[in-house]
Amino acid sequence: MLAHAGGAPEFVSTGLVGLGFVTGWIGLSRLRGRGFGSLPTWSAIGLVAVAPVILVASVVVPSRVWPPPAAIRPTSTATIAFARPTPGETETGTTMEVRLDLRGGTIVPSSSTTLTPTTGHIHVFVDGAIVSMTYGKDQRIPIGDLAPGPHRLQAEFVAADHAPFAPRVTASVVFVKEPA
Repeated sequence: MLAHAGGAPEFVSTGLVGLGFVTGWIGLSRLRGRGFGSLPTWSAIGLVAVAPVILVASVVVPSRVWPPPAAIRPTSTATIAFARPTPGETETGTTMEVRLDLRGGTIVPSSSTTLTPTTGHIHVFVDGAIVSMTYGKDQRIPIGDLAPGPHRLQAEFVAADHAPFAPRVTASVVFVKEPA
């Protein structure tokens, strides 16, 4: 919370952390007889009791008032599909040519926090593990380490910040890896 150093949530959080520590310090100083002699004992006990509540509020309040930007994802009408490989296609060798069909979306060459529903990147996965974050629809995927048999190839059109759209824009196909 303190590392980001910017914006209202961080300012409020940092202020509440400081307030919690100061409140606890004043209360403990009075109870130990090291200062704040004019403060009644019952007030010092109250300050010590309230300090942890303020520290917890430093986490809870900003997240309730300002939801994290990652929770608000753009919606895209883009679609993605595999032109190659086709379902059940047999692949041999160490690489596989992949061709994607992206409609309603544009691949942008760099990451950005300015999100639009039609611009982004493509992530490619084999059996759930990411193998490529690409800026193009045609590419070669390494498959040399895959065991013979069926494997799931998945592609996802993601926003320019590399996080998914809501709902996700995905396609998948199963191909068969044959020994070389």
